[in-house]
Amino acid sequence: MSRIIQLDATRRSLVTPMLFSALDSGLQEHCLKISRHRSFGDGQIIQQRGDAADGFWLIERGAVRVGQFLPDGEFRAVALLGPGDSYGELAVFSGRPKIVDAVSRGESVVRMIAAEPFLLALADYPGSGRALLGALSQQLQDTLSILAGLRHGTNPARLAGLLATMAGEEAGAASVTITQQELADLLGVTRATANTALRELQEQRLVERGYGTIRIPDREKLAGFALR
Repeated sequence: MSRIIQLDATRRSLVTPMLFSALDSGLQEHCLKISRHRSFGDGQIIQQRGDAADGFWLIERGAVRVGQFLPDGEFRAVALLGPGDSYGELAVFSGRPKIVDAVSRGESVVRMIAAEPFLLALADYPGSGRALLGALSQQLQDTLSILAGLRHGTNPARLAGLLATMAGEEAGAASVTITQQELADLLGVTRATANTALRELQEQRLVERGYGTIRIPDREKLAGFALR
């Protein structure tokens, strides 16, 4: 039986560690105590580019699409995040306005962790500062790796890598709940291009397409194809 991997069930499109997860457990607990719950409906804007860096978000339930609205109003996602993921920390550290928009995918519950009390508490946890530096370094390395893949990898290989990441680390079969438009956004291509790449993976018997779902018979084979 295959695993059903949904964005509102701890899976996301990034392998990069979120900064909140790098914090000392004591600091994490403190952040939860000082945070405020917010609930959002499907398509509702959580954060807009240019907002003040007054805090960052921790996803408690549901999923969030992070990206930017284009001039024509279309939203171009660069990441799909799930429970336990956080975003907006970099703006807090830099003190500059936020550079991404965030939109709820389905119903979601998030926590807003205010910047000032978080930064004050961080000073009491020097170990967390070092851990954050390590997480930031890994994020930079992963970003450079992704950029290299965008320049040299074929669309089917890039798509295979994305789906393998979303399927998690366990071997065997899995099913990822995602739309073709979301796949196109994450790859930075048109929906038609994403559909062509998906068709090639299907012809290679690496994926099986369903309505809003992509079944992966063997995650290891799919990951191997991504490295070609």
